[in-house]
Amino acid sequence: MPTGKQIAREIFQRTLGSIDIPGVMGRKLYREGSRLVLPGAFLDFSNVNEVKVVAIGKAAHAMVSGFLPLLPSHVSCRGVVAAPTSPAASLRGLRYFQAGHPLPDQYSWKAAEAILELLQNSTEQTAIFFLLSGGGSALVELPLDPTLGLSDVQDVHRALVTCGAPIDAMNTVRRHLSAVKGGRLATAAGRAKKITLAVTDVPAGKEAALASGPSLPDPTTKRDVEEIVRNFGLREKFPARVVKWIDAGHMPETPKPGDPVFEEAVFILLLGLDDLFHAAHHATESHGFLTECDNATDDWPIERAADYLLGCLDICQKENPGRRIAIIADGEVSSPVTGNGIGGRNSAFVLHCAGKIAGRKITVISAGTDGVDGNSPAAGAVADGETIVRAKALGLDAPEFFRRSDAFSFFDKLGDAIITGPTGNNLRDLRVLLSEP
Repeated sequence: MPTGKQIAREIFQRTLGSIDIPGVMGRKLYREGSRLVLPGAFLDFSNVNEVKVVAIGKAAHAMVSGFLPLLPSHVSCRGVVAAPTSPAASLRGLRYFQAGHPLPDQYSWKAAEAILELLQNSTEQTAIFFLLSGGGSALVELPLDPTLGLSDVQDVHRALVTCGAPIDAMNTVRRHLSAVKGGRLATAAGRAKKITLAVTDVPAGKEAALASGPSLPDPTTKRDVEEIVRNFGLREKFPARVVKWIDAGHMPETPKPGDPVFEEAVFILLLGLDDLFHAAHHATESHGFLTECDNATDDWPIERAADYLLGCLDICQKENPGRRIAIIADGEVSSPVTGNGIGGRNSAFVLHCAGKIAGRKITVISAGTDGVDGNSPAAGAVADGETIVRAKALGLDAPEFFRRSDAFSFFDKLGDAIITGPTGNNLRDLRVLLSEP
């Protein structure tokens, strides 16, 4: 009979397989003669003489490989791909940029320039496909103010991520300072047909946050930017040239819903958090677990999230005696770095849980669907009621590893790190808690 840790690993791997991007594209998109049939829409290639592809994000390579086979052979296709990794193989007609993340770099800048060049001279007979996934805010960047350099752009990004502002506020500022965010790529594409296909890790209703919404209308305003700059002390943190540009009134408004540039625009969500939940739920129930999904812990501190989810597990176990119980959670937890170790929020979450489940028939796994957990080579980790005993036998002090943010090293020594390599996906993190009666 498989152990709880083996079951947890299998649940994670099955979930990854169910959200495989090329496979999902093959199921949700298909050709009928000259038409490409999309969820809720279609594109007739008989009215198209050119296809342009802009792929941005951690899942860019997987999205391109799943999409290009859907195009008819007689249609010419050119494109730009910006991702944090290099492709397994370069595809004809595409320019590739392995760009910076989490900070934009020179290749983020070059990718932005290449995309704007690609979109030039688009007509009503041009179809542009924006393939967007998480991480795009850093992977493609170019300032609206032509006097700013790369170091200025990097300083702006650093200031935003360290000022304490929520992600919505950071994206609001990014969209207004950028030449390629907040719908400005849609503007650059003119009257072309624009189809955005998204693999998104953002909540429903906040699609414009994905890669800072390069092809979508921006619901925020310049006034919002001014308030954010003021409320979070960004005037003192931004480069002086950025503040001067804002104060001079040079910041134009982003295109809004109803703008004519979106008349021929369609947004289609290919994969979202519901798909992640559904796949994990199905995989968990196949092992006989009574399963509940809970996304309340998104952005919570690790300690609070662990106490809450373990509490939910205990309550459900008491209400269903004799049953195998599972709690599934998604999103991201907050894990401040307190040392110079190796790891990330997923392995840190599991390490914190390990002490709380010691001696109990509980297994906890937490891993990133992108295959990356902080500065470690792992996606996350798995622990059960015997983890602490095994660690002590090896002379490993769990609280000390947690204190120095070295959770990966702890689980690597135990053989309990989850290592997948980059998956080409990005539907945030998955946490599964399993309890045996």
